Amino acid sequence: MTTAFRCSAASLADAEPLAGTAPVDTRWLFVEDPGPWGRTAVQESRLPDAVRQRLSELDGVRVQLIRRPGGGPASGVQVFTATRTARGFDVRGLRLGAPGELLELDLAGLADGRGAGLPSYDDRLWLVCTNGRRDLCCAEQGRPVAAALAERWPGETWETTHLGGHRFAATLLALPVGAALGRLDAESAVTACAAIESGELPLGAMRGAAGVDPRVQVAELGLRSRLDLRAAGAVEVLAVDRELVTLGASGREHVVRVEERPGVPRRLSCADDAAKPSSTFVAIADSV
Repeated sequence: MTTAFRCSAASLADAEPLAGTAPVDTRWLFVEDPGPWGRTAVQESRLPDAVRQRLSELDGVRVQLIRRPGGGPASGVQVFTATRTARGFDVRGLRLGAPGELLELDLAGLADGRGAGLPSYDDRLWLVCTNGRRDLCCAEQGRPVAAALAERWPGETWETTHLGGHRFAATLLALPVGAALGRLDAESAVTACAAIESGELPLGAMRGAAGVDPRVQVAELGLRSRLDLRAAGAVEVLAVDRELVTLGASGREHVVRVEERPGVPRRLSCADDAAKPSSTFVAIADSV
């Protein structure tokens, strides 16, 4: 019997690096929608036509649908925005009475960097990709993770539609710190989120800091691993000049050279029929 292809198993089998694979989007909009979710979640959602059209027009904003683990009807519509800052993300949130009220928000302000005018949201968010219509690995690996996190952090945990990198399932975005995690299972996800809650980063599960260049992600994770720097604020990005990333840590400057190299051709998702070119970023040197 032929075993069905799973992109996450293939990626793990050939030890594809996690570092440098976090999403680079700097502005996010999360809209509660219990589903069902399609492959192109917003466009195929049951949101009103005018809302779907408005969301599709937001240039420079990554729009995600979210729901509580297990789905089911929602009372109102929870909305979050997240904008990249020097130390993570500025997260804001508001519960609306109905989806149509999205049209009353200043979404253009979010797109151009002014913000949408929502009040600050001070709690953490654990956002787990579970959209099986986008990729089977996200559902198979992500839903047990979301359920485990919801048991411990019911208010902080949400399923979401697409965090990129299906082959690193289960994937998670932790806000406001902006840590993108991969290859989680139910147990390791709880351990990782507990570490983040205590102010540390789970280095072994880190894809990188969301909202920054992949070279910066790789340089930072490499430096953190070499110096065992786990505190979330232990490393500061000072400058980026093409392949050179200058980081501040432990009172010193570290200049890291990061190169992009060809990777192993691979099927990037479960639905891909053929291998596609890939690349990886490698930190090859650093100096103090």
